Amino acid sequence: MKAARFSAARPRAAKAEHPLEWLADPVRDEPSFVLKSWFGGRTLMLHGLHTLFLTTQGEPWQGVLVCTFHEHQPSLIAEFPALRQHPVLKKWLYLPEAAETFEPDARRLVQLARARDPRIGIPPAPKKKKAAAKPLRFGDPL
Repeated sequence: MKAARFSAARPRAAKAEHPLEWLADPVRDEPSFVLKSWFGGRTLMLHGLHTLFLTTQGEPWQGVLVCTFHEHQPSLIAEFPALRQHPVLKKWLYLPEAAETFEPDARRLVQLARARDPRIGIPPAPKKKKAAAKPLRFGDPL
């Protein structure tokens, strides 16, 4: 007889560090800081908001996406000329890793997010409630 394997008893493998995770270092001590896997990248959450999305999946997903609303895009682009509207996800701005000013701009965006700049950050979508399981009745197929 084979020994039963329990996945809960196995230690979890550590997630590989993301290549752009260094951007989160200045805000790790922030009480509201969360860095979690999200759509193949990492979302940097501060103050309960998605602020920056770190991604390295190749163009046009190679850099930092700034989670913002359309009305804030012009002022952010004026402050950061390397920012542009993402070609696929037009609701957010994109700082390509290939930009000459990538590192200083990305660091400054993290500072603005930490300082609660109202132009940066979107609330997460509300969690959907799971439908309650229908109770089984006598005669129902199993």
